[in-house]
Amino acid sequence: MSSRTRPRIAVLMGGMSLEREVSLVSGRGVADALRQRGYTVQEIDAGPNLPSEIARETPDVAFNALHGRWGEDGCVQGLLEFLQIPYTHSGVLSSALAMHKERAKSVFRSAGLPVADSLVVCRDEVSSSHPIDPPYVVKPVNEGSSVGVTFVTEGANSPARLDADAPDRVMVERYVPGRELTTAVMDGRALAVTDIQTDGWYSYDAKYVPGGSRHVVPAEIPQEITDACLDYAVRAHQSLHCRGVTRTDFRWDESKGLEGLFILETNTQPGMTPTSLVPEQAELAGFSYSDLVLWLLEDASCDR
Repeated sequence: MSSRTRPRIAVLMGGMSLEREVSLVSGRGVADALRQRGYTVQEIDAGPNLPSEIARETPDVAFNALHGRWGEDGCVQGLLEFLQIPYTHSGVLSSALAMHKERAKSVFRSAGLPVADSLVVCRDEVSSSHPIDPPYVVKPVNEGSSVGVTFVTEGANSPARLDADAPDRVMVERYVPGRELTTAVMDGRALAVTDIQTDGWYSYDAKYVPGGSRHVVPAEIPQEITDACLDYAVRAHQSLHCRGVTRTDFRWDESKGLEGLFILETNTQPGMTPTSLVPEQAELAGFSYSDLVLWLLEDASCDR
């Protein structure tokens, strides 16, 4: 950081991904929290002119509140590395690996972590026949927030019907029945386990619309499963060489005990909205929302 008494902060938000609206909410919350702590903050909507906007604002630190492609996959991180501006959350390689679900799974498998069987195929192949026996889930390889996810139920006669804007290659993943669990890692320490309860599947609306889901934290689950989630989340964070805060999502088939627990993915840019999971777990650990934002700011760095 520069020699200024208080560093100038650029909050990167919005952007061009399908998660733009969520990012705007996260960014506004972060910016408000920093202003309340006395920082000079400039909110930057990360569009095609982002390099020139950053150069004009000359921030000392960038708070990355972007979600999805270009902001969470190493692209913005690479720009900030080039400009030598410290930034929050994970670096270039960690962000790129975590965002690509199948590449992240390869890392997790090498670390001995449990993941559901999956394969990456062309969208035409998914639309014409079953790549694997149902039930399974079809999802973009490099999107978040449940964007573009399609379920194919057990006994389905027809293959998946994908959206018109689905990417050319998608991941087909064996469906794991049961409960949706998640664990945040902050400063290398797992915070808690949240049991995410919904009336259907954990869709985009369930994540971000008030009342769309219920968060039970700490989760009312066997201690063995709690301990495993905490352990797996830290190991996932470490295996991807992440920094700052991450959140690892799980599916747990209760009928199979520990053998039914699988990692779905690790998020290097967890949401910071009023309904987001990481601020809830941080509060349980004694960090208010503004405390969490300030910690992330102080943790900002470059990979160099």
